[in-house]
Amino acid sequence: MPRTLFLVCYDISGQNRLHRVHNCVKAYAVGGQKSFYECWMTPAEYRALQRKLEQLANLREDTVHFFQLDPRMHPLFYGQAKRRSTQPFMIV
Repeated sequence: MPRTLFLVCYDISGQNRLHRVHNCVKAYAVGGQKSFYECWMTPAEYRALQRKLEQLANLREDTVHFFQLDPRMHPLFYGQAKRRSTQPFMIV
């Protein structure tokens, strides 16, 4: 099953919810910082993460966004930034 690159972003107002959402997203992430994470996911993983975040976040107070990215696009780097390697890629 092919994987698709997503940018998962969140703004969580409650400290306990923020910690739980952060840990959940980070389990799928291959890179990112603070509340923006790049995640290579299959359709099943994408749906599973959506369901988990719907349960963890308070959708009246918090925001969670999924942006599908085009992996063919080359990123622009500024400052000390470097491209992280995803090869070999394996989720255990």
